[in-house]
Amino acid sequence: MTQLIFLPHEEICPEGAVIQAEPGETICDAALAAGIEIEHACEKSCACTTCHVIIREGYDSLAEADEVEEDLLDKAWGLEPESRLSCQAKVGNEDLVIEIPKYTINMVSEHH
Repeated sequence: MTQLIFLPHEEICPEGAVIQAEPGETICDAALAAGIEIEHACEKSCACTTCHVIIREGYDSLAEADEVEEDLLDKAWGLEPESRLSCQAKVGNEDLVIEIPKYTINMVSEHH
């Protein structure tokens, strides 16, 4: 099992969180299964950027993003070199430290 360490996020996980994930599982699926409500407006079909995360540690352990993900990431709020869409980034064998950005480009959220 791989540890996913989520840094504190004001709304989604104010205390931060440490969860376990199976290699090959997406960051989004692991987070949702653990009760971390990452937005995923396109239902994890790689059609939006609401599940954007920044990998603060362990980025190189993830498989490279494909062209569709790269194109979408260009539209994400707060894009950084270590940004990924959590619905596409599959966990490897190395622990990850993950930051959920404060904002998304989603103007409507089902949870508010």
